[in-house]
Amino acid sequence: MKAAFFRRHGGPEVIEIGEAPEPVASAGSVVVRVHAVSLNHLDLWVRRGIPGLEIELPHIGGSDAAGVVESVGAGVDSWQPGDRVVINGALSCGDCDFCRRPDEALCRRLQVLGEHVRGAAAELVSVPAENLMRIPASLEFTAAAASALVFQTAWRALTNRGSLRAGETLLVTGGSGGVASAGVQIGNHLGARVIAVTSGSANASWVREQGAEVVIDRSSEDVDARIREATAGSGVDVVLDSVGEAMWKTVMRAAGNDARIVVYGATTGPDVKLQLAHLFWKQLTVTGSTMSSRSEFEEVMSLIAQGVLKPAIDAVLPLDAARQAHESLESGSVRGKLVLTP
Repeated sequence: MKAAFFRRHGGPEVIEIGEAPEPVASAGSVVVRVHAVSLNHLDLWVRRGIPGLEIELPHIGGSDAAGVVESVGAGVDSWQPGDRVVINGALSCGDCDFCRRPDEALCRRLQVLGEHVRGAAAELVSVPAENLMRIPASLEFTAAAASALVFQTAWRALTNRGSLRAGETLLVTGGSGGVASAGVQIGNHLGARVIAVTSGSANASWVREQGAEVVIDRSSEDVDARIREATAGSGVDVVLDSVGEAMWKTVMRAAGNDARIVVYGATTGPDVKLQLAHLFWKQLTVTGSTMSSRSEFEEVMSLIAQGVLKPAIDAVLPLDAARQAHESLESGSVRGKLVLTP
């Protein structure tokens, strides 16, 4: 089969398009013929090399994909060839105390498709049968693939970890990113007022189109002052942050009394100073969030299937353009998601 892979860690130049062994549907698994796979910043980090993460090379990336069931393994009776599906890239063990709860996002042996194991940037991919969700004919494969990881991440972060409620104010950093733009939509869906921070006038206009009521261009505006102005000095109720070091002081200052700060990434660095005076005086909650449980995945993907929430797609490219897609995502010029079609 054709696949996009790398034999060594490095820049976009290590991405190759070539032949790879076809996966086999082992017991409990399903082979999916991939019609669309989308990129995430995770693909860049894995390609560069994540300290402590050992993967088998050559490695195929891609956590988000949708397609058609090709074959099923022994013991699988819930799927049959031809079924239209979207893949949940969160691979849980199914046996630990958190999986039995069930809250698979906290699985003690959680893995991510395309990170810990070979992913879906190929014509075929094998996944556990329970990691599939049926999608209607009305939902395009590109839209499903562009939604899976970013919307499940944003949904859990805001509904479960952040407990965002109608009437509250949500601050989203890195507003033009995939999870962030999903968070803007989800914030609106939940009835919150959304403030988003991004960089550049073009990005600011685009984030406003996604539904943010207040958009702050950090390249030309005083972010702290704009947040104080937008909240009449009271601060926000929930922060959805993936920027990390570069905006952490602003995030802490922006949080109002009893605010919840939800962190799902650290694109500018993971080492921040936690200002304890802000923490105890304003009685803040700082929490992390990764992926989602299966029930949360199905809940938010049902909203995608109904058209209530819609993924923002920057471009759809052939799988042969995987290296170009990595370069574009790395440059910071992408708004929303890049989708590849094998």
